[in-house]
Amino acid sequence: MARSVSYVSAAKLVSMARGNRVAVIDVRDEERSYQAHIAGSHHFASGSFAARMPELVRATSGKDTLVFHCALSQVRGPSCARMFSDYLSESKEDSGIKNIMVLERGYNGWEISGQPVCHCKDAPCKGRGVVYLPIGSTFLVIAIILWTIG
Repeated sequence: MARSVSYVSAAKLVSMARGNRVAVIDVRDEERSYQAHIAGSHHFASGSFAARMPELVRATSGKDTLVFHCALSQVRGPSCARMFSDYLSESKEDSGIKNIMVLERGYNGWEISGQPVCHCKDAPCKGRGVVYLPIGSTFLVIAIILWTIG
């Protein structure tokens, strides 16, 4: 039986990520290379996603919740989330993944809401370091390190 796919807000994801049981899956394609990304996220581009699903299971070992996103989470993010949900349902192995979610408003909504982003080129992203976010006309130093996401 296929797992249901639900949606989560950026604010809720931040609170969920404080535990170490959540993995964020970025399915944007080439735009990730020139835009920032959610600190600690795993990159599994939508163009090659189907072929890489077994690798995703291994990369997220020990996580019970996966949160997928693309730029807006209107097409690629939800499609990959459903595809992965179906894949897990058909798999004979127990991955330990209980929840599959999609980030509301995607990466663009995350960034616009002032959540921390990372500009590293690490694969996978380690999400370490201080991230500066523009908030109005000032900059806040965000000391929350989301390395626990990944």
